[in-house]
Amino acid sequence: MANVLEVASPGPLATLQDPGRPGWMKYGVPPSGALDQEALAVANLLVGNPEGAAGIEITYGSFTARALAPLVAACTGAWAPIQVDGAPISPWTAFSAAPGQVVSIGAPAWGVRAYLALRGGIAAHPVMGSVSTYIRGALGGIDGHGRALRAGDLMATPDPPAYANTAIAPAAGATARAVAALARRQAAFASAHSSEPASAPASASARRAIAIRVVMGPQDDHFTHAGRRTFAGEEFTLTNKADRMGLRFEGPAIEHARGADIISDGMPPGAIQVPGDGVPIVMLADRQTTGGYPKIACVARVDLDLLAHLRPGDRVRFVPLSAQDAHEAFRQEYATSRTPGRALRIRIDGVEHVVTLFELE
Repeated sequence: MANVLEVASPGPLATLQDPGRPGWMKYGVPPSGALDQEALAVANLLVGNPEGAAGIEITYGSFTARALAPLVAACTGAWAPIQVDGAPISPWTAFSAAPGQVVSIGAPAWGVRAYLALRGGIAAHPVMGSVSTYIRGALGGIDGHGRALRAGDLMATPDPPAYANTAIAPAAGATARAVAALARRQAAFASAHSSEPASAPASASARRAIAIRVVMGPQDDHFTHAGRRTFAGEEFTLTNKADRMGLRFEGPAIEHARGADIISDGMPPGAIQVPGDGVPIVMLADRQTTGGYPKIACVARVDLDLLAHLRPGDRVRFVPLSAQDAHEAFRQEYATSRTPGRALRIRIDGVEHVVTLFELE
C-alpha cells in the first residue's frame, strides 16, 4: 500500500463508505454504506475503479486534503465547488493532482453529500465484508472501529501501480451514468437549494416541494382513510433531526386507525414509520434493524438515492405508486443511465452552465 492523500480538514462529517454490508440485519447490524449509492458508483467509474470500491462520503463540504502521490480522483453527488491548488475543477468529472497539491471541496450549491473516489480505491480493513463506517456501532471506517475521518488521516490505495498513470480514463459506461445521475439530482434539488438572485421574487417557502415516490405498506392498514389521504396529499418539511439513520419530518398528523404500536418487525430501506405524534420518519442506511411503529409506506428504489440530499427545511410530497410501477420506474432509470450520447445543461443561481465535462460516448 502507498499513501496518496492526507486529510487536512474533514468538514462537518466525512466517512469511508462502500455499497454496505448486506446480510447482517438478522444479527442487529444495519447495512450502512453510501446514502447515494449511484453517485458513489459513478465516481468510481469515472476514475476507472469497480463501482463498488470504497470512497469518501463528504457531508456539507468544507473538505480539504493534500495529495501525497500522483492521483486521479472524481467527486459526484451534491454539486459542490472543487479546486486543486485553487484552480476550479468541474464536479462530476475525473481530475488529477500532483504530490503536494491541495484538493478542496466546498459547500454544495445543492445537495448534501458529495462522494470522492480515488483511482485504485481506498485501503481499509473490512468489517463483516465492508469498510463502510457505522459510527453508532463502532464498525468499519478508516480504523475498523467506525470513526469519522479527521485531520491527519492518510488515505492509501491497495493497488499502488494504479497511480503510476494519471491519464484520465473513465470506465466504460461512466459518461452515460454520470449524465443521467446528475440530471436527476439537479432536477430535484437545484431550484430548491441554490440561492436566488437578490432581484428574484421567489423565496425558499415558494419553492416547489420535492416529489418522493413511495410504495404503500406494509402496514398502511394501520392508518385511517383520512390518515392515508393526509400522507399522500399533504406536504411535509424535514426537521433538523436528520442524519444517516433517518429523516424526521413535521407537518399535518397522519391519523392511526388503532394506535401507533405494532410488534417489532424488519426495517426495509426507505421505510416510513409513523410514531404516535403522527409525523413520518424515513429510515436510511444506518437505521435500526427492527421497529415497533407501523410503516405506512417505503420509498421506491428509484428515489432512494435522492434522500441523501434532503436538507432541513426542504418540503417533500410523497407520491404513491404500485409495486409494479416502482419496478418499471427503476427499470427505465437503469436503461436511461446506460444510454450514451446525451448532453446536459444545468442552471445554478440563475446562471446556465453548459456541461462540457463529459466526453460523450
